[in-house]
Amino acid sequence: MKKYLKDYLTLFLMAGLVIGVDQWTKALVRLNIPLGGSWNSVEWLQPYARIVHWYNTGAAFGLFQNGSLIFASLAVVVILLIIYYFPQVPASDWTFRLAMALQLAGAAGNLIDRIMFAGKVTDFISIGKFAVFNIADASITIGVVILLLGALIKERKQKKSKLDGSVDGISVPTTESGDQNG
Repeated sequence: MKKYLKDYLTLFLMAGLVIGVDQWTKALVRLNIPLGGSWNSVEWLQPYARIVHWYNTGAAFGLFQNGSLIFASLAVVVILLIIYYFPQVPASDWTFRLAMALQLAGAAGNLIDRIMFAGKVTDFISIGKFAVFNIADASITIGVVILLLGALIKERKQKKSKLDGSVDGISVPTTESGDQNG
């Protein structure tokens, strides 16, 4: 029981921080920039990056518009799965835990918007010609990248361990012929 409390405290602190930043930045945009408007603090930066105020009824980066109910339902499923599986991930696997926390934060941040604003999510980060997004979208994307990189690194370590004649970093004795079974 104590382990689960520590696990959930870790998860909710990491995700809560990102959710807080996401909701705070969206509120600042809604309060200070009219819908469809933009704010450009540095003129030379304007073609490359600016803050805008848009609504999105689809997925991250404006994909699949008018799918708000589907994405709200999917977010609930993702959140519940992460909450269920997080304690089962070893504390030493920090990359997977961080990825899960970021994905939880992103799903929850956009779900909050969908519930509070009739299925609409506030997007405000505009970089070049790329779709407009928000902190929650970035959190999901970064979580996926960390998950993929972590899996790639883990796979390489396992392959290296097999090549080095070890299993999980522990040397396996071999016979003269190289056969590990004797």
